[in-house]
Amino acid sequence: MTTALPEPARLRAADLALVGLDGLRGRPLRAVLSALGIAIGVAAMVGLVGISTVSKAGLMEEIRQLGTNLLTVSPGTTLSGQSAVLPETAESMVSRIPGVTGVSAVGLVPNTTVRRTDKIDPATTRGISVQAARPNLLRALGGSVRSGTFLNDASSRYPAVVLGSVAAERLGIDRAGRHVYIAGRWMTVIGILDSLKLAPEIDRSALIGWSYARQLGFDGHATTLYERSTDATVQSVQKALGATVNPEHPEEVKVSRPSDVLTAEAAANRAFNALFFGLGAVALLAGGVGIANIMVISVLERRSEIGLRRSLGATRGQIRLQFLTESVTLSTLGGAAGVLIGLLVCFGYAAFRGWPLALPVQAICGGALAAVAIGALAGVYPARRAARMPPTEALTST
Repeated sequence: MTTALPEPARLRAADLALVGLDGLRGRPLRAVLSALGIAIGVAAMVGLVGISTVSKAGLMEEIRQLGTNLLTVSPGTTLSGQSAVLPETAESMVSRIPGVTGVSAVGLVPNTTVRRTDKIDPATTRGISVQAARPNLLRALGGSVRSGTFLNDASSRYPAVVLGSVAAERLGIDRAGRHVYIAGRWMTVIGILDSLKLAPEIDRSALIGWSYARQLGFDGHATTLYERSTDATVQSVQKALGATVNPEHPEEVKVSRPSDVLTAEAAANRAFNALFFGLGAVALLAGGVGIANIMVISVLERRSEIGLRRSLGATRGQIRLQFLTESVTLSTLGGAAGVLIGLLVCFGYAAFRGWPLALPVQAICGGALAAVAIGALAGVYPARRAARMPPTEALTST
């Protein structure tokens, strides 16, 4: 007569979770420190990619607000390598192109500097150029005045100047009504502009009227044209600008689209995402090694518990699942904390910059799944080692 061996007790999922959590609750400080490595890795991944995603969303929103229909025209070089000159008729010719909704211009006033007082050395330019400007320049650029007003047909004939945002900062002028020294004469600051994303050269300029600039040696030739067209005709206008501005030598005309710089910046942010993912992955790997190390130590410390459970009927598979559950639970909690920290970083950065919030969905999902996977991999060896331990050896160990 043979005696049938009792079937091993089944371990339900709820019981398995409780057993796994008991191991973590017994050593809370160790569990927190182990999960911290995973949390740092996931937080780095979500936070860094999130900052890049928010930056891209902010740039795209700026591009949308500023418009992609602004084109600039400037003189290039002649065949002999000399600097070319835009014809005086350039503005009127560009305005005749179908689809053009507005055109304005600025012209560099040569051998002229702007200084805060007449006591400053004339050679000290501070990177500020003096340019003649048309009254409709601000409308063409879509800019705004921070203080005072912009040039008009009347003020363009008098010693009045409008400062770009950077120029005003470098001169130490914070509001309209002050005076600056230009070309040996005092001029009244009638306005200070807000920053112009699509025309940073204007930020570093002191703008005076086209008519008054002729008294300072300005020859009347524009150095930059700013043209606005409908969105549907931007491409066709861009192709026609060179031949329209200078029909005899269209190759001497440079045409550019300022919004392309911002678009390229947004594309560069996408390129950095792979680097950020890599940095997060390295931190995750380090956290996984830490969890594996802690789990191995835990197996060695809990040999008596393992032997007792084996003697009471627990199978090797149940022992493996117990320690594997502890490892996965540990990494999952760390991953959840890391995602939360990373999202807080994204929220804070978006609020600080005043940009729309764009959640890095791929980083969130990837970080969470990677944390679970690394926890499972880190727990495989310790779980197998615990399961292979003979009950008698485990019970007699101290």
